[in-house]
Amino acid sequence: MASEEAEAIIDLYQRKASDWIESRARTRLIEKPWLDRFRALLPPAGPILDLGCGSAEPMAAYLIGLGHPITGVDSSSAMIAACRERFPKQEWIVADMRTLALRRQFSGIVAWDSFFHLCHDDQRRMFPVFREHAAASAALMFTSGPAHGEAIGNLSGERLYHASLDPAEYRSLLDQNGFRVVSHVVEDPDCGGHTVWLAQVI
Repeated sequence: MASEEAEAIIDLYQRKASDWIESRARTRLIEKPWLDRFRALLPPAGPILDLGCGSAEPMAAYLIGLGHPITGVDSSSAMIAACRERFPKQEWIVADMRTLALRRQFSGIVAWDSFFHLCHDDQRRMFPVFREHAAASAALMFTSGPAHGEAIGNLSGERLYHASLDPAEYRSLLDQNGFRVVSHVVEDPDCGGHTVWLAQVI
């Protein structure tokens, strides 16, 4: 059942895109301190790859406003359409992050509240994808769960799949793919309870 719910994520976000966009528009940018830590590791105006960018509001919008070119990737064409309307000068791509192969590298990669919708094995397979798109000294930031397991949330009344590996496994995968952990906070009370990983290419 969990694998079926994980595979249903793409369709769910496509169908509920307008609900998600409306809900996200009502929330303040609680992620700003983490975005600022992430930016501190980047060169000025360094290009950023945003995996699971949603509608680009508010996180990508904040980074764009600070002069970072954004390449946003989302599996939902409805989300990408919203991005293109709001920020036509940036690059927006409808794609599945699991099979992404842009053949270019970025100063920063973000997978905030997106990567954690993948099942365990798909998460493991993402780390080489992160590395392939990471330039020298690139920063990587993503959110996970606090411990190994699966959980079901809610999006507009429908079941929303989440999964997490054990923190030790994330550390191992980062290390194997040439990243060092810069910061890791479990259920950060100053960021809505998000568990955040910030890493950098060694």
